[in-house]
Amino acid sequence: MYGKIKELNTLRNQIFIGFLLVMLIIIAVSGAFVYNRVSYLLKNNAERHIQQTAVQANGRLDALIGQIDSLMEQVANHPTIQQLLTEELDGKSVTFNQRQSLLQIISSYQAYMPSVGSLELYTADYRLLFPIKDGSLETRINSAYITSANTKKGRLVWIGVDPNDEESLLAIRQVSLMDRWFSRGGYLMARIQRSYFQLDDPLSGSDGGESVLLVNDEGELLGSSEEPQAELLPLLASKDQTVSFRGKEYVQVKLRSDKTNWTLLVLTPVSYVTRGLSVLRTVLLVSGGFGTLLFLIMSFVLSTMITRPIIQLIRAMRKSRLGVLTPNPESVSTIELRELNNTYNGMIANMNDLIRVVYEKEVLQSRTELKALQAQINPHFLFNTLEAFNWSLEEKGEEELAGLVVVMSRLFRYIIGNPNKDEWVTLGEEMEQVQRYLKIMEMRMGDRLSWTIQLGPEEAAVPVPKLLIQPIVENAILHGVESRVGSGTVSVIVAPAQRKGWTQITVQDNGPGMDANTLHSLYSALEGGPSISAKGTGIGLVNVQRRIRLYYEAEGTGVKGLNIESKLSEGTVITFEIPNNGGHTYESGQQNDSGRGR
Repeated sequence: MYGKIKELNTLRNQIFIGFLLVMLIIIAVSGAFVYNRVSYLLKNNAERHIQQTAVQANGRLDALIGQIDSLMEQVANHPTIQQLLTEELDGKSVTFNQRQSLLQIISSYQAYMPSVGSLELYTADYRLLFPIKDGSLETRINSAYITSANTKKGRLVWIGVDPNDEESLLAIRQVSLMDRWFSRGGYLMARIQRSYFQLDDPLSGSDGGESVLLVNDEGELLGSSEEPQAELLPLLASKDQTVSFRGKEYVQVKLRSDKTNWTLLVLTPVSYVTRGLSVLRTVLLVSGGFGTLLFLIMSFVLSTMITRPIIQLIRAMRKSRLGVLTPNPESVSTIELRELNNTYNGMIANMNDLIRVVYEKEVLQSRTELKALQAQINPHFLFNTLEAFNWSLEEKGEEELAGLVVVMSRLFRYIIGNPNKDEWVTLGEEMEQVQRYLKIMEMRMGDRLSWTIQLGPEEAAVPVPKLLIQPIVENAILHGVESRVGSGTVSVIVAPAQRKGWTQITVQDNGPGMDANTLHSLYSALEGGPSISAKGTGIGLVNVQRRIRLYYEAEGTGVKGLNIESKLSEGTVITFEIPNNGGHTYESGQQNDSGRGR
């Protein structure tokens, strides 16, 4: 399975899939953005439309309530009713004829509003005056509504569904006697048909538009008795904008009437609000699919145009690997691929030239090897000659000169060494080499040179690259002691550094020192600038600096290299730090040496 997938991992497929993913991401992001923005605008327009419908329905409800309030106010202020209630309040019993005269008065008002089923007039002690029958206000409605009517003093109080007739609603008001300083004279209650408050058709299940419902706090639908009450209570309690009602989703808007304490519900089907989104979604899907198909074709053509010349170049390279170094014919049109093809052809031409040159030089290789073998004999000849000098001087009693020859022999062996051995030694071995060199320089310079070496036993075991310290000591003698009038001193101090696990090496002389410009030029030379030395080759410190960075910086130890401090007439101090473990290079080198020793 993995092998089949790996075979499909070609540049052409990568370009094709990459372009396709980019196109799909662009189409998806732009489509989602357009869809969200348009749906947001459509929903806002629908919400504004629903709010307008709610405001209009609320205004219509206020107008209907105002009509009932005006009618009952006119009836309550009629002179005959005011007179009868005044006599009743004074203790005079109202006669049957007086009660019967109310029928004509009330009927005349009901003729203007057929939706008012009946009007009931009660005395201040809750007895029924009209219609002519026995009854009491306390048994007709809840006493809380009577108390509310007394509190509002003539303003209309809406009761709700008539307990005796589910098809009617009740409203009551207190009748204030104008001749008795608007004191309570009785109560006037109206029974209104529920259809009077049907602000809109009941929910028919269609998604054509809004439905306006008038509901009290008990969940009763006041505009019609056909709808069940239990389904409206969750709508009143819900605070969500979108609600579920009879298996469909609706957007609801609730308005509370201060005059009746009833709630006006405006329900709009979600499908009606979002009916434009389905068309938009279809358009986006069709356009996205068409754009993706077109982009697929363009990506396929473009990837073929890019990869076909590369495939031809790969075939030419495979032939070159088999030994057929032939240039690839130029058959590309783009600048980049043409340049790549020209580079390959140039490489083939150079390889042919190199093969020819190598073939011509193979004849000279045997001579070079012979000279290399002869060069390896010279160090052994030098060592044997020095040993012969040593024996000759000892026989003649020249022990001092014989010792000097031994020191030189060991110094040369240390410097030349075995090319097959590792380049790492311990600080103790390196200090022995420095000591040999200083003894030879002391023999040459006499009293002009004095030196000291400080090395502890723990620091003596620290690994260090061979001949890392001697060039610095040689530089101190060449530019310090020899340039000084009188005797000079060179000190080599090896001590633990401030950083844990590091060793600091210091080479100090009391020579003439350097000024700031010379010191700056020396640092520049260490970084690859021109040499400032007037003596020797001028590459001693530069070589040490490069070797420190080569051996240590490659291992990530953070070695900073040589630190030089010098002032005129105060000498020069050169310090550097190395890690005690010598880095990964030393450890691998020691293992290789031990492997070869066995």
